[in-house]
Amino acid sequence: MLLIPAIDLKDGKCVRLRQGRMEDDTVFSDDPLAVADRWVAEGARRLHIVDLNGAFAGKPVNAEAIRRIAAAHPGVPLQVGGGIRDDETIELYLEMGVSYVILGTNAVNVPHFVGDACSEFPGHIMVGLDAKDGKVAIDGWSKLSNHDVIDIAQRFEREGVEAIIYTDINRDGMMGGVNVNATVALARAIHIPVIASGGVSSMEDIRSLCGVAGEGVMGAIVGRALYEGNIDLAEAQKLADQLGQ
Repeated sequence: MLLIPAIDLKDGKCVRLRQGRMEDDTVFSDDPLAVADRWVAEGARRLHIVDLNGAFAGKPVNAEAIRRIAAAHPGVPLQVGGGIRDDETIELYLEMGVSYVILGTNAVNVPHFVGDACSEFPGHIMVGLDAKDGKVAIDGWSKLSNHDVIDIAQRFEREGVEAIIYTDINRDGMMGGVNVNATVALARAIHIPVIASGGVSSMEDIRSLCGVAGEGVMGAIVGRALYEGNIDLAEAQKLADQLGQ
């Protein structure tokens, strides 16, 4: 089980939102690179970076901060999302040294976008499925689509994505625990890995997720719990490694 610290970028700062609401943010640092340095020093094997402004603007806004992180930590895989809606943006990030780009709104809205991206950039495409009550949210979580999470995940698997990042919006940033049941249900319905996101708030959540790693849940993104000190990254990854043996 891979624990992946989240670095959410808004106006050049590292923040955390509650349930994806841009107006309900907490600023944790003015220096995203320093935050990345901290998580890498504590043993992060991958970083999850989201351009929150980009998710709403539909194009990169905090790309320079991401560039600095990629340059400083070339040995640490980065997965980046937020406003990635064309091939040019995918290419921009991959040229920076980003390992995986995460497609969101356009993956749902634009036919063939995911399949074309997987063909053009094989091995580098993930899809983020952010759900509320089983339906996929789009446009920075501001709208709910009519798409069922499992149905659309199966479609993206056929099109060649590397993994699905599944976020339960109701849990995100609320420190209320991860939705293990929904995450496992998705993982069982597809054959590519699922990364859990939203609500990971305690070591007990880590234990719960490790218990279902064999179902296809390969990792978990951890945000507010790290920043507020509820989870120690080094200790949590050590626990995950022990439980995974």
